Amino acid sequence: MHKCRKTSSPVSRETFATVFWLLATTASVLSAQNKPAANSSETSVARQTDAKTAFESVCASCHGLDARGGERGPDIASRPEVVRKTDAELVKILADGRAAEGMPSFASYGPVRLSALVAYLRTLQGRRKETPLPGDPARGKGLFFGKAKCAECHMVSGQGGFFAQDLTTYAAGIGTEEVRAAIVKPDKNLDPRRGLVTVIFGDSTKLSGMARNEDNFSVQLQTPDGVFHLLNKSEIRALTYAGRSSMPPDYGATLSSMELNDVVSYLLHVSRSKKTTKPGSSPKDEDEK
Repeated sequence: MHKCRKTSSPVSRETFATVFWLLATTASVLSAQNKPAANSSETSVARQTDAKTAFESVCASCHGLDARGGERGPDIASRPEVVRKTDAELVKILADGRAAEGMPSFASYGPVRLSALVAYLRTLQGRRKETPLPGDPARGKGLFFGKAKCAECHMVSGQGGFFAQDLTTYAAGIGTEEVRAAIVKPDKNLDPRRGLVTVIFGDSTKLSGMARNEDNFSVQLQTPDGVFHLLNKSEIRALTYAGRSSMPPDYGATLSSMELNDVVSYLLHVSRSKKTTKPGSSPKDEDEK
């Protein structure tokens, strides 16, 4: 009587290769699933970098690097009607464009890139964690309208001069060090055509101020007393751009470190208060708070 023996059929090379491939693929998938946070973080950083690059290479040519307006586009960093819009509304504006205003559609960027672009704009609008004030805003206000003489040229909350930029919302989207640097180094990265201009007429008389408008035939000059002068270029012998700001270049020496901190704090305080101003309240009321 013959005993029966169980025999196993040999495993083909093809079957073994298939099993090995399945095991390797499964291990790869499981490994990838164990590292979602790192990939997500890298993707987020990449999108932020891409949004910043896109803004600086495309949007800044019209709206400025700080989004506060340029020669061809309006301020989109501090204008209330822009700041108050929801992210979805801003994405729609970017996707649709504003043909009548010369703004093209950016729909080709896709919703993810457009959302990242809006997120970057929000940082320029000042929607980031606010740092503590380095000094005393009340003392800074006294310096602004007193010793530092800032108010002779600049206006804040409707008070002061109008020869230079209105600083009411100037510090809304920038940090402490950026405000301080603008005070102590006013000529850094300055466009010469936005600085002081000196005009010499045919009779050798001179006039200095800021060029507000200029074309091939005339230039509109505003002098420090606030007066506008429309000048015919045919009467001008020489027109020189000084390449420097109208601000005193020595605030770093004439003001102590504590005084600088106070002035910076005043500008930051005013700008922050404007973001929370209640309808119907006057700028002066908010400033007094």
